[in-house]
Amino acid sequence: MVTATAGATRAPDAPADADGYVLRTATAQDVGGARAVMLDTVYHDLRSGYVPRWHADIIDLEGAYLRPERCTLLVVVCGDEVVATGAVRDRGPQAPPNPQWVADRFPSGSTAQLCRIYVRPEHRRHGLARRLVRELGGFAARAGGYTSLYLHTDPAVPGAEPFWRSLAHEVCDERALPGGGQGIVHFELPMPLPGA
Repeated sequence: MVTATAGATRAPDAPADADGYVLRTATAQDVGGARAVMLDTVYHDLRSGYVPRWHADIIDLEGAYLRPERCTLLVVVCGDEVVATGAVRDRGPQAPPNPQWVADRFPSGSTAQLCRIYVRPEHRRHGLARRLVRELGGFAARAGGYTSLYLHTDPAVPGAEPFWRSLAHEVCDERALPGGGQGIVHFELPMPLPGA
């Protein structure tokens, strides 16, 4: 069952699993916890720190994901704590910094970009990221108008590259480009996502 909130397609709250995790669409009350997960990830896992041109959405989660109808932010909570996040935004990769042909292949408006799929280290290995991806893919299919499901990852993050290779197919590995680009790996998932 899918419920509608302010005209947007919303994922239903799932019951808590055996480990006590609940996956649901974020509300305004979840913004602080979601932001903390994201900022901890960009500082500790990505090691880039907060970079406004890359991470402005983290500061304005409501404007980026909660208000736009074709965008969403999902959270996984355990007790009262947000322990994982995942989002869909309605724009493709931009060039620069991404290769122009990648940006052309995934144009804004018709591309659902999966982003901010982060799980706190102590909650990893429980299938939370896979559940988030499945629900985000379902959201993109229900939202309508999307023809592709895109994401990119930094292979320097432990476990990120093998995780995405198990779910998606590689479109471009920038490490193989002359000069290595940003070192990012671009992926596409099937649309609609099986099981979503």
